[in-house]
Amino acid sequence: MPYFVFYWDGEIVEHLAANGISPEEFEAVVSQPERRHYSRSTGRPCCWGECQDGRYVLCVYEYIDELTILPGTAFEVRRPAR
Repeated sequence: MPYFVFYWDGEIVEHLAANGISPEEFEAVVSQPERRHYSRSTGRPCCWGECQDGRYVLCVYEYIDELTILPGTAFEVRRPAR
């Protein structure tokens, strides 16, 4: 599992909370994603993964450097068919 430092501020924590995602859930998904890609709307890195409670979420973020991540947004999505 890769190690990242996440740069949190009050605004992004509030934004995630409005979407029902905690910082801990965001960090868990980004640190061990099921799938990675790039956002179609922003071009930023994104990933999908499952929270401990079974919700499947999409996380969008930016790399500040190789180890530091600036969270962007996250929200629950439908799990793709396997």
